[in-house]
Amino acid sequence: MRSITTFDLQYAHRFYGFKGEAQYLHGHTGVLTIEVEDEINEGVNMVFPCNEIQKTAWNVLKNFDHSLILREDDPLLPAILDVYEKQGIRNGHPQNQMKGEAFQTELAKAYPDARLVVTKETMTVEGMIKIVYDLLKDKLNIAKITFTSGVNAASAEFETRNRIERCPLCGISLDENGVCPKCGYKK
Repeated sequence: MRSITTFDLQYAHRFYGFKGEAQYLHGHTGVLTIEVEDEINEGVNMVFPCNEIQKTAWNVLKNFDHSLILREDDPLLPAILDVYEKQGIRNGHPQNQMKGEAFQTELAKAYPDARLVVTKETMTVEGMIKIVYDLLKDKLNIAKITFTSGVNAASAEFETRNRIERCPLCGISLDENGVCPKCGYKK
């Protein structure tokens, strides 16, 4: 069975090197849906609490919300970083409250203080799915991710292989010591 949750993401990007409207810097409202699959946890009668899926995923996904996403070879990138430096916001600002966990993978790198994500490939709906799966595959048993952005949409299904020990009292993942970080249950 699956637990399903969605996220609304506001972001700006462009398709560097693309011959069409998307070559211009533009913004989107994207909707990301994550489906987590597992057996029903008998203690709480659910696969995984959706609010806990949101907390786990949002720590990473907030890097994409209200951010600029550029490919690493886009000539706009150095210009943006230069402007942020001159404004004094490249390394953060007290009003920047929506910073996620910094990450760097083969596909993308987040600069939370600058509200910037730099990607290896053009940021398409398919690209977002690849990045999100790569970031969350070890934290959640992801069976499917769907991302819609404007008139564009894509989805991908994944084989769930993780065996994630969950708390019988609240359903969330136990830590490496078998302790629930939410309620304190010990295995």
